[in-house]
Amino acid sequence: MDKIPIIEIKDLCFSFNGHTVLKDVSLTVYRGDFLALIGPNGGGKTTLLKLMLGLFKPDRGVIRVFGKLPREVCHRIGYVPQTIHTNRNFPISVLDVVLMGRLERSKQRAAYSGADRAAVQRVLERLEMWEHRNRPIGELSGGQQQRVFVARALVSEPEVLFLDEPTANVDSQGQSDLYAFLEEINKTVTILVVSHDLQVIARCFKSVACVNQRLFFHDGAEIPEGMLDMAYLCPVDVIAHGVPHRVLPEHKHNENA
Repeated sequence: MDKIPIIEIKDLCFSFNGHTVLKDVSLTVYRGDFLALIGPNGGGKTTLLKLMLGLFKPDRGVIRVFGKLPREVCHRIGYVPQTIHTNRNFPISVLDVVLMGRLERSKQRAAYSGADRAAVQRVLERLEMWEHRNRPIGELSGGQQQRVFVARALVSEPEVLFLDEPTANVDSQGQSDLYAFLEEINKTVTILVVSHDLQVIARCFKSVACVNQRLFFHDGAEIPEGMLDMAYLCPVDVIAHGVPHRVLPEHKHNENA
């Protein structure tokens, strides 16, 4: 079966306040991919996601999503940002939070439709959160809240899903459950995830891109020797399927430094 490109980036450069964030980035993401974006803090991973969402404009280069400018197809993209602050005392239910994901579809109507509510029920049931639908979101655990935010992104029925550090502040069981769910929906939705959790890459992801101003791509979950060294600018152990490993080897420091 021929691969169908849905995201095409060529020679992209972006700077902020005179500081180069991304330089000469090119990437093609095909339908059905499950891509991990990894790299050091400040390397440009989140910025790259926002460029693909159309939230930023590149200084130079081309970005096309489904063959169009990102802002023209935002309704076909689901997005879970890195940090979502919730006021634990704000009286909004899980159901209402997820319904917000249907705003684009319902903005021509005075109220949410039965179809909107049915879509919310389906996605909350898939995430095993339907029983919590009437609870204030502030009462949920970190892992449960993250499921709700993923549900809000999915209820719009996107063709591609972007997640920025989706397992931050989530316990190990919550992380495992979330990635198991993402593997399931990857059967129908293309997924891009920014993550620092390198150990999960070999188990879940289909391809990896290391981002540190420039982008280094590998079409597979195992990372070739030297790829992370280039991205992190220091030695990094190669990831192996199912084998516990150190992500960063011990560094030798100059005692006189």
